[in-house]
Amino acid sequence: MNKFKVRFAPSPTGPLHIGGARSALFNYLFARHNNGDLVIRSEDTDLERSRREYEEEILESLKWLGINWNEGLQVGGEDGPYRQTERLDIYAEYTNRLLESGQAYYCFCSEAELEEERQEAMNSGEMPRYSGRCRHLTPEEVETRRAQGEKPAIRFKVPSNRIYVVDDLVRGRVSFDSNNIGDFIIVKSDGIPTYNFAVVIDDVLMGISHVIRAEEHLSNTPRQLMIYDALNLKRPEFAHISLILGSDRQKMSKRHGATSLIQYREMGYLPEALFNFLALLGWSPEGEEQILSPEEIISAFTLERVAKNPAVFDLDKLNWINQQHIKQKDHEELKSLMLPYLQQSGYSKNIAKLNKTQLDLLVEVLRDRIVCLTDIAKELEEFFALPQYEADSLEVLQADGVKPVLEAFITGLPDFQETAEIKDFIKTLTKSLKLKPKNVFMPLRCALTGKSHGPDLPYLIFIWGREETLRRIQESLKTC
Repeated sequence: MNKFKVRFAPSPTGPLHIGGARSALFNYLFARHNNGDLVIRSEDTDLERSRREYEEEILESLKWLGINWNEGLQVGGEDGPYRQTERLDIYAEYTNRLLESGQAYYCFCSEAELEEERQEAMNSGEMPRYSGRCRHLTPEEVETRRAQGEKPAIRFKVPSNRIYVVDDLVRGRVSFDSNNIGDFIIVKSDGIPTYNFAVVIDDVLMGISHVIRAEEHLSNTPRQLMIYDALNLKRPEFAHISLILGSDRQKMSKRHGATSLIQYREMGYLPEALFNFLALLGWSPEGEEQILSPEEIISAFTLERVAKNPAVFDLDKLNWINQQHIKQKDHEELKSLMLPYLQQSGYSKNIAKLNKTQLDLLVEVLRDRIVCLTDIAKELEEFFALPQYEADSLEVLQADGVKPVLEAFITGLPDFQETAEIKDFIKTLTKSLKLKPKNVFMPLRCALTGKSHGPDLPYLIFIWGREETLRRIQESLKTC
């Protein structure tokens, strides 16, 4: 059996969107599961909108997500070049074959003429399709019009009364009637090939065995099948994966939040969490487990378990998955991930004063409190912002018997080296004052933070150190 080979071929007209990232991921998973190859190439024939910086951003996004490839852009290979604008001579060769065999022809119709045809068809309740008015131009007529400076497009001559069938690996058997498809353009008047033509030539010459792409491309498939057959080229297998819908079950758009992968990176999501989440958008493993490593997903991935129904982008689920991946991180790796966010926060000077033990504890406390790495800046307020006494905290601090608790805390707080000493001290203080634990803990929390809830007090006290802790208590006595 020939080696499986798949491709992801984005258009560099903007950043990599969630739908494109999911398509790239499914191709990557299929290739790795089957010990096959993944090709990355660029469909950059939209000359007005394509930008090399977008291409670089897309490739960087793929690498950040954890997708690597065997052939294509930045890697090279025997079947390049890997940008369509660098393959125009190749497309021209196949265009000439179709023209010489009479399966394609020159079309001189203007946009105005084509629009008039479309309107007439719609007004008659018919599906708009090209009438074929240039199909029967003689070679002499073509040459005359070209000599007069007219620049024709080239159309493919769609066979009549043919049924084109694709046995889709996700959607099952799908049939298309050629009579519903008008002769379509394969090369525009500026000499640039259209998607449906160029993609066939690229896939064949690069040995693509399976085309895994979004469901919205299913309507392109009959046109591509016609070109394969006309040129006597071997068809690949097709698998069209479902659309991604927002929570309102409408197609994903900006109103549903961030749509590009780079935005999620900037929001502090982990790449392995996005990898995990995107894999579950339209595919499911055999078991119940939802938190999976890339290796586990690759091992389990098959097209048989890809759903036909649309996938719903559930931000709450993404947040939960990201949170679980954060919790599973090794301490040192998590600390290295957090450090840039700690150092770029408004409390960088406070962070710089922490010793290693204090910093390590801060990392572990934050581990259980954040959903994304960007949450760190807000969470640091709990540790380093000066207390702003909330109404319920003031009520606690001004209650009878609170001042002696705070004064006893000031008098007895030892020089501590670990959080266990702080816990023991507060427990001992509670017993010596003959109070219930909440009558000691709550006044201390309100005094130290200005709030009635937050991280465990011993952790806060250890991270502040003895001097800052006492300063906060002394300041709170002014409110009692």
